[in-house]
Amino acid sequence: MKTTLLLLLSLQVSLFASFSGTLLDANSSSPIQDALVSDSKYDVKSDINGSFTIESNETTYHIKAIGYRPYAFTSERNNTTIKLEPIKVKALYLTFWGASNNSKTLKRIFKLIEETDANAIVVDVKNEYGSTQFRTGFKQANRYGAHKNRVNRDIKKFIKMLKERNIYTIARIVTFKDELQASNNPDYAIRKSDTNQTIWRNHDNMAWVDPFDERSHNYAISIAEEAAKAGYDEINFDYIRFPAKKGLIYSQKSTQKNRIKAIESFLDKAKLRLRKYGVFISVDTYGNICRVKDDSGIGQKVSSLASHADYLAPMLYPSGFAKGSFSFKYPTDHPYEVIFRSIKGIRDRVKSARIRPWLQHFKDYTKRKKEYARDEIQAQINAAEDAGTNGWMMWSPSSRYNSDYLIKNPALF
Repeated sequence: MKTTLLLLLSLQVSLFASFSGTLLDANSSSPIQDALVSDSKYDVKSDINGSFTIESNETTYHIKAIGYRPYAFTSERNNTTIKLEPIKVKALYLTFWGASNNSKTLKRIFKLIEETDANAIVVDVKNEYGSTQFRTGFKQANRYGAHKNRVNRDIKKFIKMLKERNIYTIARIVTFKDELQASNNPDYAIRKSDTNQTIWRNHDNMAWVDPFDERSHNYAISIAEEAAKAGYDEINFDYIRFPAKKGLIYSQKSTQKNRIKAIESFLDKAKLRLRKYGVFISVDTYGNICRVKDDSGIGQKVSSLASHADYLAPMLYPSGFAKGSFSFKYPTDHPYEVIFRSIKGIRDRVKSARIRPWLQHFKDYTKRKKEYARDEIQAQINAAEDAGTNGWMMWSPSSRYNSDYLIKNPALF
């Protein structure tokens, strides 16, 4: 019996190999601490010297370090020095309809990246309606026709074009707002509290799925997996929240504690399933999350999200702040202060290097209709830089950007 046990233990140990290495910054050769080195099941952190050791029976590993591009290596590189490329992500949003391989919008984005400081693209892999950018291998979504409106018929070519230009790629996954999924699954769609308990739809006539229900979690994460398999560097979860509306019916009581737990549970599942792809995870939030201590009724709190995601992406559009915010009658007249103060207000809960705000590249949508031109765009960018963030993501609903606004002119600032 004792001999058998020893043999089993010996066999178990032999199944795992120990792989070691040291992580350095490619530019400065400084050691990188607290980087995550992972196989499909486990991860370890690098120490103060950038050193790590991981025991595994797998052959492919991934490295994620805040402020660096993701990196993959094989077990053949044991006891080696790995240099990671630092990056401050400066991303332009690409519309769902612009993400085809031959679109004029994509060509304009490529030209902007050649001519400006931009170095990344955010792509709608799943939009608000529930349509996917490409035909995924996720059969449930395909049964609903999620791929029917796709504009990209060759995702491998699309990703290849981006990688050839060294563009950092971000897959935007609209999470719980999903007309297609909700209408096909009324049993876990969010419902009205009326007599018939009909499916609730918001102002743009889109239904949502219940963030408490694990089926809604599995659906969004499955599409995120497809994006990771395609080669995206980062998964950006948008609408990862409850609707900002009271009186709706969910599968659980909608208390702050329950809402926060539901969002954390979703992110924990996503982290486990996406680990083997080495992708970063970012979450979009309301800009107001930086100024309140509760969850605003939607399940989002800075401290909670910061402990479950790699990057936080608050939507700090000055037009999104109410009159009087930051003691300004018109916050849209003060883009620098809105961005800088918002980020400064949460640095006690999350390091600025893990914040990458959404910035405004569109006309003010309040009654004043203030134009957002070079001065306003540059003020936002400067605020993000001065606050020490991991760059920024620029939102233009039509993906139309002015190159002059994105090129920093030192003489003006």
